[in-house]
Amino acid sequence: MTTPLFSNPTNAANASNVSNDASASDDSPDETDSHTVHRAHTVHDSLTADGAQSSDASPVSEHDAPSKLDELIAVTARLRAPGGCPWDAEQTHESLVKYLVEETHELVDAIETGTREDLLEELGDVLYQVVFHADLAAHTPGEEFDIQDVAAHMTAKMVGRHPHVFGDTVAETADAVVAIWDDLKAVEKPGRTSVLDGIPLGMPSLALADKLLGKAHKIGVLDEAAAPIIPVSTEDELGPLLLAIVASAKSQGLDAERALRTTLRGLQDEIREAEADARTSARPSNPFDADNFDAGIVALPAAD
Repeated sequence: MTTPLFSNPTNAANASNVSNDASASDDSPDETDSHTVHRAHTVHDSLTADGAQSSDASPVSEHDAPSKLDELIAVTARLRAPGGCPWDAEQTHESLVKYLVEETHELVDAIETGTREDLLEELGDVLYQVVFHADLAAHTPGEEFDIQDVAAHMTAKMVGRHPHVFGDTVAETADAVVAIWDDLKAVEKPGRTSVLDGIPLGMPSLALADKLLGKAHKIGVLDEAAAPIIPVSTEDELGPLLLAIVASAKSQGLDAERALRTTLRGLQDEIREAEADARTSARPSNPFDADNFDAGIVALPAAD
Protein backbone atom coordinates (compact mmCIF):
# COMPACT_ATOMS: atom_id res chain seq x y z
CA MET A 1 0.00 0.00 0.00
CA THR A 2 1.29 3.43 -0.85
CA THR A 3 0.10 6.48 1.07
CA PRO A 4 0.31 9.82 -0.82
CA LEU A 5 3.24 11.74 0.61
CA PHE A 6 1.42 15.07 0.61
CA SER A 7 -2.29 14.65 1.23
CA ASN A 8 -3.42 18.28 1.40
CA PRO A 9 -2.77 21.48 -0.57
CA THR A 10 -0.67 23.00 2.21
CA ASN A 11 1.62 20.00 2.31
CA ALA A 12 1.77 19.81 -1.47
CA ALA A 13 2.74 23.45 -1.75
CA ASN A 14 5.41 23.03 0.86
CA ALA A 15 6.62 19.87 -0.81
CA SER A 16 7.33 21.79 -3.99
CA ASN A 17 9.73 23.96 -2.05
CA VAL A 18 11.42 20.89 -0.62
CA SER A 19 11.76 19.18 -3.98
CA ASN A 20 13.20 22.30 -5.60
CA ASP A 21 15.93 22.39 -2.98
CA ALA A 22 16.61 18.67 -2.96
CA SER A 23 19.12 18.70 -5.79
CA ALA A 24 21.57 16.64 -3.75
CA SER A 25 19.61 13.47 -4.60
CA ASP A 26 19.01 12.09 -8.08
CA ASP A 27 16.34 9.66 -6.88
CA SER A 28 12.64 10.46 -7.14
CA PRO A 29 10.54 9.48 -4.06
CA ASP A 30 9.26 6.38 -5.86
CA GLU A 31 12.77 5.34 -6.83
CA THR A 32 14.03 5.90 -3.30
CA ASP A 33 11.20 3.83 -1.83
CA SER A 34 11.84 1.00 -4.27
CA HIS A 35 15.53 0.95 -3.37
CA THR A 36 14.66 0.81 0.34
CA VAL A 37 12.14 -1.98 -0.10
CA HIS A 38 14.58 -3.90 -2.30
CA ARG A 39 17.30 -3.61 0.33
CA ALA A 40 14.95 -4.85 3.07
CA HIS A 41 13.84 -7.80 0.93
CA THR A 42 17.47 -8.60 0.13
CA VAL A 43 18.29 -8.83 3.83
CA HIS A 44 15.17 -10.88 4.60
CA ASP A 45 15.86 -13.38 1.83
CA SER A 46 19.49 -13.83 2.85
CA LEU A 47 19.05 -14.31 6.61
CA THR A 48 19.80 -17.82 7.88
CA ALA A 49 18.10 -19.46 10.84
CA ASP A 50 20.69 -18.01 13.22
CA GLY A 51 20.27 -14.48 11.84
CA ALA A 52 23.53 -14.49 9.89
CA GLN A 53 23.89 -13.73 6.19
CA SER A 54 23.56 -16.79 4.01
CA SER A 55 26.64 -17.76 2.02
CA ASP A 56 24.31 -18.35 -0.94
CA ALA A 57 23.05 -14.77 -0.89
CA SER A 58 23.58 -12.82 -4.05
CA PRO A 59 26.21 -10.09 -3.80
CA VAL A 60 24.77 -6.68 -3.08
CA SER A 61 26.05 -3.57 -4.78
CA GLU A 62 27.12 -0.60 -2.69
CA HIS A 63 24.08 1.32 -3.92
CA ASP A 64 21.73 -1.43 -2.69
CA ALA A 65 23.59 -2.25 0.52
CA PRO A 66 21.04 -2.52 3.33
CA SER A 67 21.14 -0.07 6.21
CA LYS A 68 20.90 -1.20 9.80
CA LEU A 69 17.26 -0.08 9.76
CA ASP A 70 16.64 -2.29 6.72
CA GLU A 71 18.13 -5.18 8.65
CA LEU A 72 15.84 -4.56 11.62
CA ILE A 73 12.80 -4.44 9.34
CA ALA A 74 13.88 -7.70 7.69
CA VAL A 75 14.54 -9.43 11.03
CA THR A 76 11.08 -8.41 12.26
CA ALA A 77 9.47 -9.73 9.07
CA ARG A 78 11.30 -13.07 9.42
CA LEU A 79 10.26 -13.42 13.06
CA ARG A 80 6.61 -12.96 12.12
CA ALA A 81 6.67 -14.98 8.91
CA PRO A 82 5.69 -18.67 8.66
CA GLY A 83 8.48 -20.73 10.19
CA GLY A 84 9.53 -17.83 12.37
CA CYS A 85 8.79 -17.22 16.05
CA PRO A 86 5.41 -18.56 17.26
CA TRP A 87 5.13 -15.86 19.95
CA ASP A 88 5.75 -13.04 17.48
CA ALA A 89 3.27 -14.53 15.02
CA GLU A 90 0.49 -14.55 17.64
CA GLN A 91 0.78 -10.89 18.63
CA THR A 92 -1.75 -8.20 17.78
CA HIS A 93 -1.74 -4.42 18.11
CA GLU A 94 -3.77 -4.79 21.30
CA SER A 95 -1.56 -7.47 22.88
CA LEU A 96 1.52 -5.29 22.34
CA VAL A 97 0.15 -2.19 24.07
CA LYS A 98 1.49 -3.14 27.50
CA TYR A 99 4.97 -3.65 26.03
CA LEU A 100 4.85 -0.29 24.28
CA VAL A 101 3.88 1.40 27.56
CA GLU A 102 6.62 -0.45 29.44
CA GLU A 103 9.30 0.32 26.87
CA THR A 104 8.25 3.98 26.78
CA HIS A 105 8.62 4.27 30.54
CA GLU A 106 12.03 2.59 30.34
CA LEU A 107 13.06 5.14 27.71
CA VAL A 108 11.94 7.97 30.00
CA ASP A 109 14.08 6.48 32.79
CA ALA A 110 17.06 6.27 30.43
CA ILE A 111 16.62 9.90 29.38
CA GLU A 112 16.35 11.14 32.95
CA THR A 113 18.87 8.97 34.78
CA GLY A 114 20.55 6.58 32.35
CA THR A 115 23.82 6.40 30.49
CA ARG A 116 24.50 6.75 26.78
CA GLU A 117 24.26 2.97 26.46
CA ASP A 118 20.93 2.92 28.30
CA LEU A 119 19.52 5.58 25.96
CA LEU A 120 20.77 3.71 22.89
CA GLU A 121 19.17 0.47 24.05
CA GLU A 122 15.82 1.95 25.07
CA LEU A 123 15.48 4.00 21.88
CA GLY A 124 16.02 0.74 20.02
CA ASP A 125 13.32 -1.00 22.04
CA VAL A 126 10.79 1.73 21.23
CA LEU A 127 11.85 1.72 17.57
CA TYR A 128 11.29 -2.04 17.47
CA GLN A 129 7.74 -1.52 18.73
CA VAL A 130 7.07 0.83 15.80
CA VAL A 131 8.58 -1.59 13.28
CA PHE A 132 6.63 -4.50 14.79
CA HIS A 133 3.28 -2.66 14.63
CA ALA A 134 3.99 -1.63 11.04
CA ASP A 135 4.72 -5.24 10.05
CA LEU A 136 1.51 -6.31 11.76
CA ALA A 137 -0.43 -3.73 9.78
CA ALA A 138 1.18 -4.82 6.54
CA HIS A 139 -0.34 -8.28 7.02
CA THR A 140 -3.69 -7.28 8.52
CA PRO A 141 -6.66 -7.02 6.12
CA GLY A 142 -8.13 -3.55 6.19
CA GLU A 143 -4.88 -1.96 7.43
CA GLU A 144 -2.26 -2.97 4.88
CA PHE A 145 0.37 -0.27 5.40
CA ASP A 146 4.03 -0.78 6.17
CA ILE A 147 6.91 1.13 7.74
CA GLN A 148 7.50 3.04 4.50
CA ASP A 149 3.93 4.35 4.64
CA VAL A 150 4.44 5.33 8.29
CA ALA A 151 7.59 7.23 7.38
CA ALA A 152 5.95 8.90 4.37
CA HIS A 153 3.00 10.03 6.48
CA MET A 154 5.30 11.47 9.14
CA THR A 155 7.44 13.25 6.56
CA ALA A 156 4.36 14.88 5.04
CA LYS A 157 3.13 15.85 8.49
CA MET A 158 6.42 17.46 9.53
CA VAL A 159 6.79 19.35 6.26
CA GLY A 160 3.19 20.53 6.46
CA ARG A 161 3.58 21.61 10.09
CA HIS A 162 6.69 23.67 9.32
CA PRO A 163 5.75 26.11 6.55
CA HIS A 164 8.19 28.57 8.17
CA VAL A 165 10.98 26.15 7.21
CA PHE A 166 9.75 24.59 3.96
CA GLY A 167 7.55 27.43 2.74
CA ASP A 168 7.21 31.20 2.85
CA THR A 169 5.56 31.60 6.26
CA VAL A 170 7.52 33.65 8.79
CA ALA A 171 7.82 32.51 12.42
CA GLU A 172 10.74 33.86 14.40
CA THR A 173 9.74 32.71 17.88
CA ALA A 174 8.56 29.47 19.44
CA ASP A 175 5.22 31.10 20.33
CA ALA A 176 4.70 32.07 16.69
CA VAL A 177 5.39 28.46 15.66
CA VAL A 178 2.81 27.16 18.15
CA ALA A 179 0.25 29.61 16.73
CA ILE A 180 0.95 28.26 13.23
CA TRP A 181 0.52 24.71 14.47
CA ASP A 182 -2.84 25.56 16.04
CA ASP A 183 -4.08 27.05 12.77
CA LEU A 184 -2.86 24.06 10.76
CA LYS A 185 -4.44 21.55 13.14
CA ALA A 186 -7.77 23.37 12.82
CA VAL A 187 -7.59 22.91 9.03
CA GLU A 188 -6.31 19.32 9.17
CA LYS A 189 -8.88 18.16 11.74
CA PRO A 190 -12.08 20.16 11.09
CA GLY A 191 -14.12 17.64 13.10
CA ARG A 192 -12.57 18.80 16.34
CA THR A 193 -14.83 21.24 18.16
CA SER A 194 -12.98 21.54 21.48
CA VAL A 195 -9.43 22.21 22.62
CA LEU A 196 -9.84 18.94 24.53
CA ASP A 197 -10.34 16.84 21.40
CA GLY A 198 -7.38 14.61 20.74
CA ILE A 199 -6.04 14.59 24.31
CA PRO A 200 -5.44 10.96 25.37
CA LEU A 201 -7.33 10.65 28.65
CA GLY A 202 -5.34 7.53 29.53
CA MET A 203 -2.29 9.65 30.26
CA PRO A 204 -0.90 9.51 33.82
CA SER A 205 -2.99 11.89 35.90
CA LEU A 206 -0.21 14.42 36.59
CA ALA A 207 0.69 14.61 32.90
CA LEU A 208 -2.99 14.91 32.03
CA ALA A 209 -3.41 17.68 34.61
CA ASP A 210 -0.54 19.63 33.06
CA LYS A 211 -2.07 19.21 29.60
CA LEU A 212 -5.55 20.28 30.69
CA LEU A 213 -4.26 23.28 32.62
CA GLY A 214 -2.52 24.42 29.43
CA LYS A 215 -5.84 24.21 27.56
CA ALA A 216 -7.63 26.05 30.39
CA HIS A 217 -5.07 28.86 30.19
CA LYS A 218 -5.40 28.97 26.42
CA ILE A 219 -9.13 29.72 26.40
CA GLY A 220 -9.13 31.88 29.54
CA VAL A 221 -10.74 29.53 32.04
CA LEU A 222 -7.69 30.06 34.21
CA ASP A 223 -5.39 33.08 34.34
CA GLU A 224 -1.90 31.94 33.47
CA ALA A 225 -0.44 35.10 35.03
CA ALA A 226 -2.12 34.53 38.40
CA ALA A 227 0.13 34.09 41.43
CA PRO A 228 0.73 30.42 42.31
CA ILE A 229 -1.40 29.06 45.13
CA ILE A 230 1.49 26.99 46.46
CA PRO A 231 4.77 28.75 45.71
CA VAL A 232 7.53 26.32 44.75
CA SER A 233 10.58 27.36 42.79
CA THR A 234 12.30 24.07 41.96
CA GLU A 235 11.44 20.47 41.18
CA ASP A 236 13.50 19.50 44.23
CA GLU A 237 10.91 21.33 46.33
CA LEU A 238 7.93 20.13 44.32
CA GLY A 239 8.73 16.40 44.41
CA PRO A 240 8.64 15.99 48.21
CA LEU A 241 5.47 18.09 48.37
CA LEU A 242 3.69 15.84 45.87
CA LEU A 243 4.91 12.76 47.71
CA ALA A 244 3.68 14.17 51.01
CA ILE A 245 0.21 14.74 49.51
CA VAL A 246 0.08 11.15 48.25
CA ALA A 247 1.34 9.82 51.58
CA SER A 248 -1.28 11.82 53.46
CA ALA A 249 -4.00 10.50 51.17
CA LYS A 250 -2.80 6.92 51.57
CA SER A 251 -2.69 7.16 55.37
CA GLN A 252 -6.34 8.21 55.34
CA GLY A 253 -7.46 5.53 52.91
CA LEU A 254 -7.86 7.91 49.98
CA ASP A 255 -6.91 7.20 46.35
CA ALA A 256 -4.81 10.14 45.16
CA GLU A 257 -4.92 9.03 41.52
CA ARG A 258 -8.70 8.73 41.49
CA ALA A 259 -9.12 12.02 43.36
CA LEU A 260 -7.05 13.92 40.81
CA ARG A 261 -8.81 12.29 37.87
CA THR A 262 -12.19 13.22 39.36
CA THR A 263 -11.08 16.83 39.68
CA LEU A 264 -9.76 16.79 36.12
CA ARG A 265 -13.14 15.64 34.83
CA GLY A 266 -14.59 18.72 36.50
CA LEU A 267 -11.98 20.90 34.80
CA GLN A 268 -12.87 19.35 31.45
CA ASP A 269 -16.53 20.16 32.07
CA GLU A 270 -15.65 23.79 32.81
CA ILE A 271 -13.55 24.06 29.67
CA ARG A 272 -16.36 22.69 27.51
CA GLU A 273 -18.85 25.01 29.24
CA ALA A 274 -16.62 28.00 28.50
CA GLU A 275 -16.33 26.93 24.87
CA ALA A 276 -20.10 26.55 24.59
CA ASP A 277 -20.63 30.00 26.11
CA ALA A 278 -18.14 31.51 23.66
CA ARG A 279 -20.01 29.97 20.71
CA THR A 280 -23.48 31.07 21.81
CA SER A 281 -22.83 34.42 23.48
CA ALA A 282 -22.37 37.60 21.44
CA ARG A 283 -20.39 39.06 24.31
CA PRO A 284 -18.27 36.45 26.14
CA SER A 285 -18.48 36.64 29.91
CA ASN A 286 -15.45 37.42 32.02
CA PRO A 287 -13.50 34.14 31.94
CA PHE A 288 -11.94 34.87 35.31
CA ASP A 289 -15.26 35.33 37.15
CA ALA A 290 -14.82 33.21 40.26
CA ASP A 291 -18.57 32.54 40.33
CA ASN A 292 -18.29 30.81 36.96
CA PHE A 293 -14.93 29.04 36.91
CA ASP A 294 -12.29 27.99 39.37
CA ALA A 295 -11.21 24.76 37.64
CA GLY A 296 -11.50 22.98 40.97
CA ILE A 297 -8.56 24.95 42.30
CA VAL A 298 -9.12 26.57 45.67
CA ALA A 299 -6.90 28.74 47.83
CA LEU A 300 -5.14 27.40 50.88
CA PRO A 301 -6.97 27.97 54.23
CA ALA A 302 -6.31 31.37 55.71
CA ALA A 303 -3.85 31.44 58.57
CA ASP A 304 -5.37 31.98 62.02
